[in-house]
Amino acid sequence: MYARSTTIRGKPQAIDDGIAFVRETVMPAVQEMDGCVGLSMLCDRESGRCIVTSAWATPQALRRSADGVRAMRRRTAEIMGGEAEVQEWEIALMHRMHDIHNGACARVIWTEGDPAQLDHLIDTFRMVMIPRVEDLPGFCSISVMVDRATGRCATSVTYDSRESMKEAEAPGIAMRQEFTQQMGMSVTEVAVFDLALAHLCVPETV
Repeated sequence: MYARSTTIRGKPQAIDDGIAFVRETVMPAVQEMDGCVGLSMLCDRESGRCIVTSAWATPQALRRSADGVRAMRRRTAEIMGGEAEVQEWEIALMHRMHDIHNGACARVIWTEGDPAQLDHLIDTFRMVMIPRVEDLPGFCSISVMVDRATGRCATSVTYDSRESMKEAEAPGIAMRQEFTQQMGMSVTEVAVFDLALAHLCVPETV
């Protein structure tokens, strides 16, 4: 599975208009495209930063969709008053424990490491980290996306509420520090978002 993420650093007051446009216009159009397996949208209402991620069954489907989403991406950025930054990924891991509901949120961790070690990293994460993450308060799901060319990773952990995510913060930091040190990775950013749209139908990989 593969993904394209579009990050827009827009105006906080335009968040609701952006969500509405993605929900009512972008998502139905993208879901009709060959090979699409869903779309999600993360939002930070304080900063105005949003991340729209579409998932695709094959790299060919990802590439074929590029022209079809370009105008919608530009319009979304216009509505939100920001510029769009695009990244493409391989979805290395996807695991769900519970369904997502209103009020769900996500902590996203971006890391960098040796591209040659990605397969080892993914296997270790699957065997060692996921059983531990399942025990975090309010845990709903986790995904790991990788860029094999650069060694960059984006890990998104979804919780059922802000309260649960806050409760999970300390044990989560401890696990993250232990794992990244063991794997020789560096954390480049950690950010928290509300889950505005959750329609990714990526199958389980765990």
